[in-house]
Amino acid sequence: MPELPEVEVVRRGLERHVVGSTVHAVEVLHDRPVRREAGGASSFVQHMTGRTVSAVRRRGKYFWLALDGDDAMLGHLGMSGQMLLKSAGAPDERHLRVRFVLDDGMEMRFVDQRMFGGLSYAPGGAELPAEIAHIGRDPLDEQFDLADVARRMRRRTVAVKRQLLDQNLVSGVGNIYADEALWRARLNGERPGDRLTQTQAVDVLGRAQEVMLAALDEGGTSFDALYVNVNGESGYFDRSLKAYGQEDRACERCGTAIVRVAFMNRSSYYCPKCQPKPRARRS
Repeated sequence: MPELPEVEVVRRGLERHVVGSTVHAVEVLHDRPVRREAGGASSFVQHMTGRTVSAVRRRGKYFWLALDGDDAMLGHLGMSGQMLLKSAGAPDERHLRVRFVLDDGMEMRFVDQRMFGGLSYAPGGAELPAEIAHIGRDPLDEQFDLADVARRMRRRTVAVKRQLLDQNLVSGVGNIYADEALWRARLNGERPGDRLTQTQAVDVLGRAQEVMLAALDEGGTSFDALYVNVNGESGYFDRSLKAYGQEDRACERCGTAIVRVAFMNRSSYYCPKCQPKPRARRS
């Protein structure tokens, strides 16, 4: 699933190309991506047609197009969603779901093979759609209060990796970057929050910032063709991963083989020497 860096790459691409453009026409080829629209596909088309894009914003893994009149179009890429920019007349993608014809001859296309992603009209949502107002700020947000989030993590007994993935606490961090941040911080993901020092909690959040900024420089992480930027290009941060997906490979710090364990119907990757498991609590 695309995480914060991948969504930010898409946001930046849209910002460069669609701000100031007017949506001339909208075509919904499959209803599922607009399933959250109260009035269905026809309502979505009506709300979006003729609107001018004034900004492209993001919080965590959500992005939105701010529209004239203080409204917005909220988007989430889900597992396989793509927002592509193509010239009018370019061949349709196999999994094209929604087409936006812009007034400059370009098309903005929402492509989604698995259709877990979606788009919806958000009235009054230009600054922040109400649907995602409960989501915590992300580590790349200028107003992200790292020290405060660290203190909140330490007040909970929940394991640190689960807290990194808690979108209400800190948004945008997914499985890949949680494992990478924990490896950089030399922390095991099973360590309870209340057994972290303030220094450790601040460090792992800082490492999350660090690794996601590094991923941005590489265009994000692409393991297959499902994640691409607005021009259809893959990211290359997968070549820089130190823990995630590195099972049985030597840890770059100590040479110990990286291990994989089951985690919330997914996997966690860590170095058993650099990131030792926490001792069991005394009864």
